[in-house]
Amino acid sequence: MNKRVISVVATVVLLSFLAGCGTITEQASTKKVQSQTSAAAKTVKTNDTEKPKSDSEPTKAAPASSTPKATGTAGGFDDSKYTLLKVDGGDMSGYRQPNAKVDVGFGGREYWAYANDYGQLIRVEAKKVTLQNPNTEHVSSSGRYYSDEANVPGTESPTLDEGHVIADSLGGVSNAYNITPQDSILNRHGNQSYMEKVIRDAGGCTDFVAVIQYPNTQTQIPNHYKFTYKIQGRTITDEFDNVNPDEVNKNLGKTTGTSSTPPKTNNVPVNEPVSSNEVVSKVDTNHNGSVTISEAKAAGFKMPITRDSWLYQYMDDRDGDGLVGE
Repeated sequence: MNKRVISVVATVVLLSFLAGCGTITEQASTKKVQSQTSAAAKTVKTNDTEKPKSDSEPTKAAPASSTPKATGTAGGFDDSKYTLLKVDGGDMSGYRQPNAKVDVGFGGREYWAYANDYGQLIRVEAKKVTLQNPNTEHVSSSGRYYSDEANVPGTESPTLDEGHVIADSLGGVSNAYNITPQDSILNRHGNQSYMEKVIRDAGGCTDFVAVIQYPNTQTQIPNHYKFTYKIQGRTITDEFDNVNPDEVNKNLGKTTGTSSTPPKTNNVPVNEPVSSNEVVSKVDTNHNGSVTISEAKAAGFKMPITRDSWLYQYMDDRDGDGLVGE
């Protein structure tokens, strides 16, 4: 009896012990699984945090629109719609491509010309106008870079020249982007010629802008020119129509039939004193005894200077019509 009781008790104790070990093993296993799961979660979280954003989203290139818009050299002129072309300076074709931008400076000069939608030359500009140098540049005996100028429609007229916007003497070429049909008297003896002389006498200029206007979109013959430029820091403006100045002066009664004696006009500053050597020296800035158009303009005189002006005797009236700078 006692042996049997002892056997039963021993069996119960053994079963209890085995059950306890199973529980401990299960708990340990559960904790191990939880620990691995937690570690895995931590690893994923850490990797998500440290992974650079650029790995999943490649850097995009800056859009083309971020490039600054190209502009001209003066007055904020927007040249972004114009196509840059290279045209030989001696091209005689007379044709201009619409919306074109062309360098019309001879050699290394940069003179920019613009043609509009209709192929009309509307603007020529230069930050600096550099005079022709016959000692270092190949020019003819007449001071020309090329033997002829572009045959722009309209230049076939006997009264119209193939007129340079920027002359050979100022470093301009002879293709259609620097040539307009211009009244021959205006070009050779009038405002255009005098303006070129002003710049030559000054040794060049800066901030040169020529704005050219037309009466309609079908013609290549301008009806108006406006030039602005700086000499010794002073801005000068020359503005005139594309007409024969002699005919205009005659119609205004400024000349006789022989263009010899213009009527008296008061075209000098109000505070201008009577002629004297002291006053001339203030206008004649290089003190060579003569006054150029540029010197007169810089001193505040309005053009033209007429024969009755005290300043006239110190100036060069090349055509002898009694007017300088008409």
